[in-house]
Amino acid sequence: MHWLLIGYMFLFIDRPFEVWPWLGDLRIERIYMCLTLAVWAIYPNKRFLPNGQHLAYAALAAAVLCAWVMSPWMDKTQPVIEDWFKIIVFYGLLVTTVHDEKALKKIVLGFLAVMSLYLMHSLKEYIAGRHTYRMGISRMIGVDTTLGDPNSFGASIIYVLPFVAAIWRTGWGGRMGRFALLGYTGLSSLCILLTGSRGSLIGLVLWFLILMMTHRKRFLWLALFVCGAPAVFVALPDSLQNRFETIVNPEVGPANARESGEGRIDGLLNGFTLWSRNPISGIGPGAWRPATGSIVESHNLYGQILGETGTLGAIAFASVVGCFVMNLLWVRKVKQAYPEWSQEFVFQVPAAIATSVFLLLFMGNFGHNLFRFSWLWYGGFLIISRYCIEERLAHAAAYPEELAEDAYEEPDGDWIPHPGHV
Repeated sequence: MHWLLIGYMFLFIDRPFEVWPWLGDLRIERIYMCLTLAVWAIYPNKRFLPNGQHLAYAALAAAVLCAWVMSPWMDKTQPVIEDWFKIIVFYGLLVTTVHDEKALKKIVLGFLAVMSLYLMHSLKEYIAGRHTYRMGISRMIGVDTTLGDPNSFGASIIYVLPFVAAIWRTGWGGRMGRFALLGYTGLSSLCILLTGSRGSLIGLVLWFLILMMTHRKRFLWLALFVCGAPAVFVALPDSLQNRFETIVNPEVGPANARESGEGRIDGLLNGFTLWSRNPISGIGPGAWRPATGSIVESHNLYGQILGETGTLGAIAFASVVGCFVMNLLWVRKVKQAYPEWSQEFVFQVPAAIATSVFLLLFMGNFGHNLFRFSWLWYGGFLIISRYCIEERLAHAAAYPEELAEDAYEEPDGDWIPHPGHV
C-alpha cells in the first residue's frame, strides 16, 4: 500500500499524462487511483489517527464546497474542485494506512525521490529547449502544466527543501546519503534560479537563512553565504541578473515586471473587495479571473482566501493553521523532555513541516497557494509523526527499563536525571 501511495505521488507531481497526451487519453491517473482504493479497501488495520486537525480539514472542505455551490461561476470552476478533492482523498489514504515510524520514513523519502525525478526531468527538458518567454527573459518551467508555471514550479521546490535539512540531521544514508542530499539542494537551487521567479528566490534565501541561524556555527555559515552569494549572482546570465535585481531596484526591469510586483498587492486589495461583496462564501474557488476580469490569478494567498471562500473559508483555514501550531508545539514539548530523541526521524519531520508551513504562509504574500497539495500532505505527515511519538511515549511509560539510559549527558559533561524518570 505504501508503495502505491509513493507511486501516486509521482503521478500527481510529475504528471506524465500532461507531458505525453496519449497517456492522458488512457486515464492512467484515474485507473491508478481506483486500483489504490481497491487495495485500501482490503488493507488490514486501517483507521483514522486521532487528531483534531482532521476536523479542521473537514471544515475547510465544507467551506470550499459551500463557496463553490454558491458561486455564479460554478460550471467554469469545477476542475479546481475536482483536483483539490483528489488531494483530500489521498490525504485520507495516507493517514489511515501509515501508522508507524518505518512507514512514515518510507513515504517521506519516497516523496523526496519523486521530487528529485521531477526536477531532473524538468531540467532535461529545459536543456532541450523547453521553456517559457516571459518578463523579457527565458524561464524554466516544470514538465507538467498544472504546477509547471515558473512561479508555481519554484514554489514547489521551496516547500520541499526543509525535508532535506531534516533528513540530513538524522544521518540517513551515511556519507552517500549526504552527497545525495547536497546534490538535491544544488539541483533545487539551480532550478529556482533558472525559473527567474523572484518570489522563489526570496524563499530560497529565507530557507538558507533559517538553516544557518539554527546551526551552532551560524556566524561561519552566514559569512560563507555573504561571500558566496555575489559569486553565484555574477555567474548568472545578464537577463537573470537584471530580473533578480528588480527585487531591490524595480527601475532596472521592464514595465511589466514592475506591474507584476504591484499585482501582489492588488491581489490582496481585490480580495478584500470581493469579500465585501460576498462576505459569507466569497466568489467561489478558482473564480478569480472571471470575477475580476483579470488575466492572472490573485498571486496572494490572503486575498485568495477572502475573495474566493469568504469568511467561512478564512475561519476554516485559520483553524487548519492553528492545528499545525498546536501539534508542532506538542512535539516540541516532548522533544524538550526527551532530548536524546531529537535527532530521530519522527522528530525531524515535524521540524521540517514547521519550516515548510512558515514558508507557505510567508510566500503566500506573493503566491496563491491555498489549494496546493502541501497543506494536506504535510498535515498528514504531522499527524502520523505525532501518533508515532505518542506510541513511543506510551511504550516508554510501560517499559521504562528499555530507555537507553536513566540519565543523559549535558554538553559540559554533567549528568542529570532523565525527565521521564524524575
